[in-house]
Amino acid sequence: MSELIDNILGNYIECVAVLLFAIGFCLLLLDRNIVKKIIGMNIMDTALYLFLASMGYIDGRLSPIVQNGITSMETYVNPLPSGLVLTGIVVSVSVSALMLSLTVRLYGRYHTLNLDTIYLLAKYDAACDADDADHALTQVLSDKELLRIEREEGEN
Repeated sequence: MSELIDNILGNYIECVAVLLFAIGFCLLLLDRNIVKKIIGMNIMDTALYLFLASMGYIDGRLSPIVQNGITSMETYVNPLPSGLVLTGIVVSVSVSALMLSLTVRLYGRYHTLNLDTIYLLAKYDAACDADDADHALTQVLSDKELLRIEREEGEN
């Protein structure tokens, strides 16, 4: 038991990265709000970058900038993990911006961020488009859902 605690304390950064990843994964899986899912994905990204950066760091080595003519590989840290982290950050910012812009479009169309409601409303739209007839929204949504949508529209 003592060895396990020593290993955890010795690798606390990796343990924090795994914990953050689990938190983000739970948010991504269990929450029905789109914005919270995007936040969960960003937490997972951050955990992955923390893990990569901690794996790339070696105690006692210098940053990979040649100093004083020392070119020995044992003197410097490998620059590849930090390069991967920087590239991943740029990609995740772009993906987050795209997801948030799509979320704004979804909210503009359906006036809700709940995925279940969006699914039902999209199914309703498809049914209306398929038979070119007007359908009552009450055929798809329950009274509770209709009241919630009206309340959300009243708040905005």
